[in-house]
Amino acid sequence: MAMLDRSLSVSPFFTSAAGDAGPAPGIHRDRVTAEDLRLYEHPRPIYSSPSVEMGEDCCSIQLIDGDGIFNVSGIEKFMKTVKLAECGLSYAVVSIMGPQSSGKSTLLNHLFHTNFREMDAFRGRSQTTRGIWLARCADIEPCTLVMDLEGTDGRERGEDDTAFEKQSALFALAVSDIVLINMWCHDIGREQAANKPLLKTVFQVMMRLFSPRKTTLLFVIRDKTKTPLANLEPVLREDIQKIWDSVSKPQALEETPLREFFNVEVVALSSYEEKEELFKEQVASLRQRFFHSIAPGGLAGDRRGVVPASGFSFSTQQIWKVIKENKDLDLPAHKVMVATVRCEEIANEKLAHISADEEWLQLEDAVQHHIVPGFGKKLTAILDKCLSGYDMEAFYFDEGVRTAKRQQLESKLLEMVYPAYQSMLGYLRSKTLDDFKEAFAKALERGEGFAVAAHTCAQSFKSKFENGCEDAAIEQARWEPLKFREKLRRDIDAHVASVRAAKLSELSAQYEEQLNKALAEPVEALLDAASDDTWPAIRKLLQRETKSAISGFSSALSAFDIDQATTDKMIAKLQERARNVVESKTKEEAGSILIRMKDRFTTLFSHDSDSMPRVWTGKEDIRAITKAARSASLKLLSVMAAIRLDDESDNIENTLSLALLDNAKSGNANRSIQSSDPLASSSWEEVSPTKTLITPVQCKSLWRQFNAETEYTVTQAIAAQEANKRNNNWLPPPWAIVAILVLGFNEFMTLLRNPLYLAVIFIAFLFGKAIWVQLDVSGEFQNGALPGLLSLSTKFLPTVMNMLKRLADEGQSAAAPEPRRNPELASKSFRNGIYDNSTSDASSNITSSESGVEYSSPLKQ
Repeated sequence: MAMLDRSLSVSPFFTSAAGDAGPAPGIHRDRVTAEDLRLYEHPRPIYSSPSVEMGEDCCSIQLIDGDGIFNVSGIEKFMKTVKLAECGLSYAVVSIMGPQSSGKSTLLNHLFHTNFREMDAFRGRSQTTRGIWLARCADIEPCTLVMDLEGTDGRERGEDDTAFEKQSALFALAVSDIVLINMWCHDIGREQAANKPLLKTVFQVMMRLFSPRKTTLLFVIRDKTKTPLANLEPVLREDIQKIWDSVSKPQALEETPLREFFNVEVVALSSYEEKEELFKEQVASLRQRFFHSIAPGGLAGDRRGVVPASGFSFSTQQIWKVIKENKDLDLPAHKVMVATVRCEEIANEKLAHISADEEWLQLEDAVQHHIVPGFGKKLTAILDKCLSGYDMEAFYFDEGVRTAKRQQLESKLLEMVYPAYQSMLGYLRSKTLDDFKEAFAKALERGEGFAVAAHTCAQSFKSKFENGCEDAAIEQARWEPLKFREKLRRDIDAHVASVRAAKLSELSAQYEEQLNKALAEPVEALLDAASDDTWPAIRKLLQRETKSAISGFSSALSAFDIDQATTDKMIAKLQERARNVVESKTKEEAGSILIRMKDRFTTLFSHDSDSMPRVWTGKEDIRAITKAARSASLKLLSVMAAIRLDDESDNIENTLSLALLDNAKSGNANRSIQSSDPLASSSWEEVSPTKTLITPVQCKSLWRQFNAETEYTVTQAIAAQEANKRNNNWLPPPWAIVAILVLGFNEFMTLLRNPLYLAVIFIAFLFGKAIWVQLDVSGEFQNGALPGLLSLSTKFLPTVMNMLKRLADEGQSAAAPEPRRNPELASKSFRNGIYDNSTSDASSNITSSESGVEYSSPLKQ
């Protein structure tokens, strides 16, 4: 029951039969019995009089119990029930203090239609209200809260226990706008009246308030007698002034008049027990004064230092905490403290609300994946809604605190949304850069100048980026997209530089390829000609093609808007490239110099001036031809021995001619190594080593190898010439003819004596002549003796067999009668390559299409 006692004593709400919150009548606030619990199960009305109607929206709680414990949970529930936070500054707090059993609760219940527990006169006079109770008045505007304080001078606490009286009085003065002081009419003018200690307590605790709020003291004179109020009020005010003057004050407040702290009002009421109807009429009249009590001219019209309704719970808790700790209560500082706590709570609530706001979450998620059109306006609206809500709820708190907490809230909000803003600008920068690259590439494809296209596209898309930044801008923040703007500028410049480098490289490669095509083959042809005009012609070709390429290259470079130094450098590089083409081609040709020398020698040695192949008939001067061919080959060697692009004279050709051709004539006579050999060196005079392709020593070695490899060709030519001479001389020498005549005289006479021998010899001569003609013996030996013998050996036997076969066929056809020929057979025989003429006595020509060898009959020959 002890725990049940405590829980009910601080319980925030009790409900009466009429549905009003508050303790049921007849139940002691600190002692709860089984009978009391049954009363709650079957509650009874507080007022027996049917003329008193209680408001339906009245509710009450025990704010502070008799032990001084503050009902925190109860006040929070109370504020939510009566929706006090919505009132702002439009609310009033009324409290009542007075002696115990002086009818305070009865007065409040009739005056404000509350349901505070009243004393049951039939049970005796005792303490009814313990601690401080709080209720909301019914049907009074603005919202009015009433506090019923524990009565003073009660026997339950004793004579010495006045601490709670002073604490509750100070609490009422610090919280209330209007304080009702309930007193008996017969105490007015009496020195030891019951109201004197109460007033002294009020004035004493007032000194503990720094810059106290101005409070209205409404003295309610109970059980008014026949003495007019006009006579009672001056006496009461005089007594109040005496008490004020007697209270010790701080030095700064010694001369401060009572009106600086209090508005004193006096009202008188008839006895409730003796004149109930009149009492109710007077109370109803007094109730009207509490309507619009905080308006100018009202009971609390000049109040100051009001705590906004949303901070009422926290404010009362802190005030009671300070009072309980027996500290002086600094109301201005307390007001700031309450404003600080409440504004911070409101700011945290708004921050938590926006963190869970669906619109913000969708916007935050969308900006992580793509650009959100109207991002700035949407986010500005979300933030403005949050800040406006804060402004509305914190409007009535201290301006300085409210503004500072708003700035903190705004700072936290901006800190929360800044990553989304950065993400938005990041996507905007990336999208702008991609669009720039695409537009820039298309502009170049259309043929626009590089510099013009780069400048136009860059300015256009930088402007689009700025427009995008303006669209993403938040009104609550003055964020400059400087970092993203600089990043975009650097990216655009880097891309332009990259494309410029690629285009310039492509352009350089194009003109280098053009130079390569224009120089490589002509240089190769000029070097192959190897004349005195070879290098002048190469230099002229190089100058002409280089000039043409530089002209076009310079014109193309002008579209890129690059500085002159870079232009000059690239032109110089192109010129160097042209020289490199000539030099590399020359080095390439010099690498195969021996092959080219042999080809040139073979061409000149084996062909005549009409480029026809030579036939060595015996009339040609092989020595002269060999010398001319070697001189031409030596000319080729001298041309490729060094690079001569700078038009500088040298003696390479003379040195080679003198050392290789002229020394060859006298080399047989003197083969000793001379100390003055001009080719015994690794460099040419007046020629730079960097321009030397073939050194003198290498020339000498190449010439020796060249002579060795071409000597066989000359030897073959000489042999062919000798063989031709022998083949063309068929008659033996005269001495041989005389010897034949002398030595063959007997054989000649034998032939004359026997004609048969002569016929056999004649037939053998004809057969041999036919074989000679068919084998083309003279033609076969034109290519040399050995090749001729090899060719004849392979063709001799088939030719003889074929001739014998044909002779046999001719003999058979002559003996047999001529059959009638079919024209088709004749044409077929013609198509087979055999034509037989029966009317001719001579033998026909026989042609073999398969072997390609033609035979002529002896008769035809």
